Amino acid sequence: MKCLLTALCALFMCGLTSAQDRASDIRERLLKGDKSSVIVAAHRGDWRNFPENSLEAIDNAIAMGVDIVELDVHRTQDSVLILMHDPRLDRTTTGKGLIAESTIDYIRTLNLKNGCNIRTIHKVPTLEEALLHAKGKIMINLDKADRYFDQVYDLLQKTGTTRQIIMKGTKSAEKTKAKYGEYLNEVIYMPIVNLDKKNAEQHIEKFIGDMHPVAFELLYKSDTNPLPKKLKESLDGRTLIWYNTLWDTMAGGHDDDASLKDFDNGYGYLIDELGARIIQTDRPQFLLDYLRSRNLHD
Repeated sequence: MKCLLTALCALFMCGLTSAQDRASDIRERLLKGDKSSVIVAAHRGDWRNFPENSLEAIDNAIAMGVDIVELDVHRTQDSVLILMHDPRLDRTTTGKGLIAESTIDYIRTLNLKNGCNIRTIHKVPTLEEALLHAKGKIMINLDKADRYFDQVYDLLQKTGTTRQIIMKGTKSAEKTKAKYGEYLNEVIYMPIVNLDKKNAEQHIEKFIGDMHPVAFELLYKSDTNPLPKKLKESLDGRTLIWYNTLWDTMAGGHDDDASLKDFDNGYGYLIDELGARIIQTDRPQFLLDYLRSRNLHD
């Protein structure tokens, strides 16, 4: 019996260690520019089944096998960082008013609403709670966090999650380095580039020369723009390409809705024609099922 218990404990600890190491594995794939699979990012967590930016939405994304969860950060009147997309409480909670004018004690009395605007049992998490909850299990893309990044970074260090974080932005390489400085030694930074803007290609090359980012988030409205196909070739082996499929004008019409009708005109187009190896979606299970059917995700 003692040997059996020892073996069961060992198996349990092995599984726990594996789960806790998953974020490190995903980070390593990003840093190595691994193109053998497609990395999936869930926008605001799995908000189709749980309230957006909730711990439960993070958990369900992890359970699905999502690689990155995108979360939004705001700060309360008493300087507590919480997860929420809007500056107001009205849309996603049972409360009202600006987050910046509300205390954490008030926010803790509220319940989150789901995507159908229905009150749920779920609560608004603080950023610290979310970091501890997801520690080691998934990479985290923090949006809107640059406004408070010194405070955010203190929490990352406190929770031991600095190497689990992805930040993105539209600033130049010079401004990015000036703003984040030594944070960039651990936090992964990905530039966002609108390919419909003048000098977009030069902007990308400048970033590669100055910062060697592991990936770029690329945006464009229509396939009449020749640059997305050109970049598939010119960036191959140099950096990964990230596209968002949240709505049509972010990826030339090859979004989640297009994929619901025709995979080849949606996710398939971004992967095969434009070289995407990171896709952020509002339909993570739908995307994962497609990728697994092509052996592009575990």
